[in-house]
Amino acid sequence: MPNIGSVLKEEIVRLSRKESRSQVDPTKKATAQHRREIAELKRQVAQLERQVALLSRQTLGDPARVSTEPATQKVRFTAKGLSAQRGRLGLSADDFGKLVGVSAQSIYNWEQEKARPRPEQLLKLAGLRTMGKREARARLEQFSAAATAAKKS
Repeated sequence: MPNIGSVLKEEIVRLSRKESRSQVDPTKKATAQHRREIAELKRQVAQLERQVALLSRQTLGDPARVSTEPATQKVRFTAKGLSAQRGRLGLSADDFGKLVGVSAQSIYNWEQEKARPRPEQLLKLAGLRTMGKREARARLEQFSAAATAAKKS
């Protein structure tokens, strides 16, 4: 026959567990909900940070270029490729610089890897890759004709 003290103790333990569970369960549920919300907010913050980075790159760059060309366009540059391209066109550094819109010294520095072209200059260099010798000479003649016309007026 069980002792009344042990029965009373078991009942008190049972009731205390039940009471503590009734108070802890809602807290566990609230904690789980908060963790889900925090994870979702972290995802939103990461997405917004990516958008801000993209927009800051676009607005800090050349606004005219950003609006007309896709931001994902990547142009590779190698000094060896630049000198090969200039040799293929048969142009001096001065003439090649006129096509790109820079000085002959810039062309030399790029070829010797002392400097790197800016993004807008990289786009011009990429445009010259498809150009042939005749077209390059024709453009140089256009530039010289425009320069002489500007000097006369």
